[in-house]
Amino acid sequence: MMNLLTESAAAGAGGGLTLMLVYIVIIGGAMYFFAIRPQKKEQKRMTALLASMEVGDVVVTTSGFYGIVISIQDDDCIVEFGNNKNCRIPMRKAAIAEVEKANEGAVEAAETKK
Repeated sequence: MMNLLTESAAAGAGGGLTLMLVYIVIIGGAMYFFAIRPQKKEQKRMTALLASMEVGDVVVTTSGFYGIVISIQDDDCIVEFGNNKNCRIPMRKAAIAEVEKANEGAVEAAETKK
């Protein structure tokens, strides 16, 4: 009788370990789909956006300033802020949050006139 109790306890412990491993895999998968995957997609989108940036594009910095790109180097760019042509500030491309293409504004204006 005692032998049967120890065998069933050992079988229950093995089943509990398997169930715990299933929960760990499910939680790991959920973390991947809810945290890691969207972050990687956003990082790819920002990299493509900054790579497609050209001179003349309107940008918004991470601090909320609007400006026009004057020059682009490897990791830096020079942005002109406001109407004052002397307000040109060099900054990192990583400090740019949004880019609006210069040609898109002209196309939208032409479409609204039709």
